[in-house]
Parts: sequence; structure tokens; C-alpha cells
Amino acid sequence: MFLSDLAICLYLCTGICTEEIAKLSRVFNMAADILIDIDKDIEVVFEKTMEQKPKEETGIMISVPQKNLEKFREVLLYILSKVGSKPNVGESVLYKLLYFIDFNYYEKYEEQLIGATYIKNHYGPTPIEFIKIVENMEGKDLVKIKDSYFKYPQTKYLPLRKPDLANITAQEQKIIDDVINSLSDMNAKQISDYSHNDVPWQTTEDGAVINYESVFYRTLPYSVRDYSDEDIQ
Repeated sequence: MFLSDLAICLYLCTGICTEEIAKLSRVFNMAADILIDIDKDIEVVFEKTMEQKPKEETGIMISVPQKNLEKFREVLLYILSKVGSKPNVGESVLYKLLYFIDFNYYEKYEEQLIGATYIKNHYGPTPIEFIKIVENMEGKDLVKIKDSYFKYPQTKYLPLRKPDLANITAQEQKIIDDVINSLSDMNAKQISDYSHNDVPWQTTEDGAVINYESVFYRTLPYSVRDYSDEDIQ
């Protein structure tokens, strides 16, 4: 079956056009026939060791090294300990806080903090690993609550323990606190709209992974790095 034949079938079933199938096929570097299998989800795999490599699969796989998993878990708990109880802070707001923490840190230090994989969607950057990691934390590290905010459904998370600050450096904590202090009072729509004006989101195609390197093209007020001294050198 050729891509055009697959596109016709998928369009008839779901309304997705040929161009969108081709785009997804390029983004995930995989055959179009895999993409039309609606039972296949993006799989997030936790590596037990840094050396362990996941076996090859035909679907979409995101591999999370153990040290990234631990960092993600403790940073999330740190955020929740600070602002998780705020009525406006639900899952959507958490996604954007994590995005700005990750991308601000990368722009400033050219190193990854959590290093999550963010996809561009209509509502802003979405960390692919979030749901799987949170499922692994439920009942032990945090509790998931279905709530509403101004009559809109909301998923909240509250911590069940304090974060292990040994896994968060003072430099990382400074970036996290800066993002929390500047953005955590926004509701889901406000922070989503705000993320849409950030260069990494603007320069990424819908449904594609947002490239960390695009932070170096940011403009004010999003840029967190002082490039003036570097330009002089």
C-alpha cells in the first residue's frame, strides 16, 4: 500500500489529510502504515540503567534514562510543593511551567535540566513523558485529583512527600523559582497564549518535537540570557 492509498483510508476514517500523514511520517521517521494504526500510542520507556538500550520497535518510543526520570520526579514535586495547591495550577499549567523551566535553563547554560521531550500542539508545549511518569508516581509521590476551575474540568496533582533537593542544584532551583514566580499565577489559557509567542513554539510545525536549540533565537521578554557581553568578545 502506498502513502496516497493509506492517506485515503485514514482520511475516510479520521479526516486526516495526505499532507498531515506525510508530515507525521517525516517527524517521527516512520512508515505511514504505522501512523494509521490508531491502536499504536507513543510509548514511553523507563531505562533501568544509563547503558541499557531499549529494544527496537516499529512504533514511536521515547526512552527516559533513570537520571532524567529522577530529575523529572523531584522537579515536579518541587513545583507542586510551591504552587500545586493554587486553584489555577492544573495539568495544563504544569506542562507550560515545565517547558519554560527546561527551555530557560537550556538557553542560559546550554545544558539540559529535565530534558523532557515537548510536542507542539494547539494548547502549547506538551511533555510527552509526563503522563507515564505521573502514573508511576501516583499513590507514592503524589495524588491526582479531578476538579474544576471556573466550571472547566481540571486535573490537579498534590505532593505526598517533600522533594529530594539533593537532586536539584542551586543553579537549577534558581531557574525553577524564576519561572514559578513569573508564570504560576496565570490560568491555563493565559499561559498557553504566552507560550505561543515563544520562538521555539512558533518555529515548530504542529505535532512536531520542539527543538531545544531554537531557544538561541528567542526575543524579549522570553530570552533569559544576556548575550551583550558575549557579542563583545
